[in-house]
Amino acid sequence: MSLPMDTPPGVADALGYLQYHLQELTERQNASEHAINTTLAALTAQLQQLTQLMTGPAPAPTVILPLIPMSPPPVTPSSPAPATPSKQRARPKLPSPPDFSGEQSSGQAFLNSCTLYLRLAPEQFTCDEEKIFWTLAFFKDGRAAKWSENLFRQEADTGVFPIQSWVDFEQQFRSQFFPVNAEADAINTLEGSSYYQGNQTVDDYLDSFLILASDTGYTDPQTLVVKFRHGLKLNIQSQIATMPFG
Repeated sequence: MSLPMDTPPGVADALGYLQYHLQELTERQNASEHAINTTLAALTAQLQQLTQLMTGPAPAPTVILPLIPMSPPPVTPSSPAPATPSKQRARPKLPSPPDFSGEQSSGQAFLNSCTLYLRLAPEQFTCDEEKIFWTLAFFKDGRAAKWSENLFRQEADTGVFPIQSWVDFEQQFRSQFFPVNAEADAINTLEGSSYYQGNQTVDDYLDSFLILASDTGYTDPQTLVVKFRHGLKLNIQSQIATMPFG
């Protein structure tokens, strides 16, 4: 820009200074705008690339193929595992009851022996009839054999064995082969003067005394103690008399 000829020198210098700085500011502004435009262009390009990456191309349509049945692989038969033998509890060897001839003095012992066997080996019997026939197999002679023979005769006549249950068999056995007056006989024995230990050991004497006392029906402890001591040998009675009590 040209100044009028009559412009004072001071004003001309100031205007020249201003013009210089104005041009410098214009150049700076242009440079800044160019840098901004370049930066915006670069950002725009980056945004376009990022958008394409996020959206991506349209997915191809999924084609569903028909299922082809596949035969299962052949099964190789495996050999069965060896069976482990089950451990069974060993049962004690049971003695058979003794032969029974029908004496009333041994009826209780024989019935106890049979009952014990039946309870310890129940798997050997499937019904009461088998238990009864097994027991009758020991009726070998005497009154017992005659009673057994009579039962089988009744079965031959009627077609039905006369005793159908073990409970009924026990009841009839007691009526036939137990002492009729067991309580009276026990009382007479215990109250008599002939009941002594004799040659028995103390243990054997105690066992027989307990059976006899049970048959009498005595329940008073003091009476039983007196009866027991009365039957002991004299030397044992003396030892008991000198023993401290309490």
